[in-house]
Amino acid sequence: MIYKSCIDGITSDMLNGFFVGWLNPPNQQTHLNLLKNSSKVVFALEEKTNQVVGFITAVSDGVLSAYIPFLEVLPQYQNKGIGKELVNRMLKQLKGIYMIDLCCDDDLVPFYEKYGMLKSNGMLKRNYKKQTGI
Repeated sequence: MIYKSCIDGITSDMLNGFFVGWLNPPNQQTHLNLLKNSSKVVFALEEKTNQVVGFITAVSDGVLSAYIPFLEVLPQYQNKGIGKELVNRMLKQLKGIYMIDLCCDDDLVPFYEKYGMLKSNGMLKRNYKKQTGI
């Protein structure tokens, strides 16, 4: 597995199979655009195929706060330590930031607690008509 912390060389055709279970998933070009517009990114690439098999993003003011909106690993690559490595690399990039926040489903709380994150309440607003990003 190759890990990369910049978008250089990543194209939309390398982004197949993400957003599993989404009612209106973004297309590959929209996916690429959200990656380009993120403050920080880390990719996991399959060495043989040069396909992205996982990614994590952060949006940050670069001073006090960062939010991690996406951590995704393709289903066939899950439970192989890729998500763990992506989180470790992202937290390293965000070292020195006062607050790093993310929202997750209850079943993922133990995963994030391993990184010293605390369970918290959050509020969300969703506009599912815009879920595709278009």
